[in-house]
Amino acid sequence: MAKLYFYYASMNAGKSTTLLQADFNYRERGMETMLFTAAIDDRYEAGTIASRIGLAMPAVSFDRDTDMLAAIAARHAESRLSCVLIDEAQFLCRDQVFQLARVCDELDVPVLAYGLRTDFQAELFEGSRHLLALADSLVELKAVCACGRKATMNLRVDAKGHAVREGAQTEIGGNDRYVAVCRRHFMRGDAGGGR
Repeated sequence: MAKLYFYYASMNAGKSTTLLQADFNYRERGMETMLFTAAIDDRYEAGTIASRIGLAMPAVSFDRDTDMLAAIAARHAESRLSCVLIDEAQFLCRDQVFQLARVCDELDVPVLAYGLRTDFQAELFEGSRHLLALADSLVELKAVCACGRKATMNLRVDAKGHAVREGAQTEIGGNDRYVAVCRRHFMRGDAGGGR
């Protein structure tokens, strides 16, 4: 029976790199995959999953209106899918997470979803909340705070590196806007990770 996996982490933990490696492993063995990424993430060319170490693959862009079950079922009917991989899974809505569970249960296709667990205010994203509730397997990918501890939090920073505590939940950015830190340094608002 196919399973729904949620690989979660803070920023800079290698989620996209791990996803692209998993995709490569399937394709190297002649298996068909389908990749998705959030349309809201405009850091790269539209419909592209890219990692900071230079790996990239084309993907289907999704937004809140995308019917994941219908899109995957249509592709599965054309060429039998061995796996579905989703980057930026925190941007899924509740209905889409339920649709992905149905992909596993009804189409018998495993789904590997990769995303952030929490935002810069330590609040769960909608997609992450429902993946934590429905996934068959939860896997935490590790990142490291500047102090050497495990980084589990995403600290939003301004142009001068100062912590930002208020604002919209979603503000797309990379190392210029977010720093992965341990809980201690998140609570202090210390992006530098001083002891």
